[in-house]
Amino acid sequence: MSGHSLDEVLHHTFTDQAVPPAIRTHVERLTAGVTADQSSIDPWIADAAPAFPVAQLAAVDRNVLRLAIYELTKEPAVPPKAAINEAVELAKRFGGEHSGRFINGVLGTVIARLDAQPDNGATTPAITNDLATDGSEP
Repeated sequence: MSGHSLDEVLHHTFTDQAVPPAIRTHVERLTAGVTADQSSIDPWIADAAPAFPVAQLAAVDRNVLRLAIYELTKEPAVPPKAAINEAVELAKRFGGEHSGRFINGVLGTVIARLDAQPDNGATTPAITNDLATDGSEP
């Protein structure tokens, strides 16, 4: 949001605050993972909230969703309820008036879709266009 690079923000955060090494490692892993997997995370958001284009979401909501979806799909040690609860709390604290409910709803849809996958894997959802029903390209 400020135009600073992720590396710069992390450096200043870790320098300005006493961040324990274990937390620093965790934050670095999550931010690197979300950044690397953004192209496979954003379709989950688009699929779960089709009325809200990802690029037009509030920056806090978009990035909280990215972080939570990364945890839900790539961090099997994180209980889904914990990922959702943490995301909702972040949204309430740093987002808009309705961010917590929005995040909860989107992540609820993501969880339902993950649970419905036969292998419960974390593949990127296929985004469909309902306008092209004849098999042609939209």
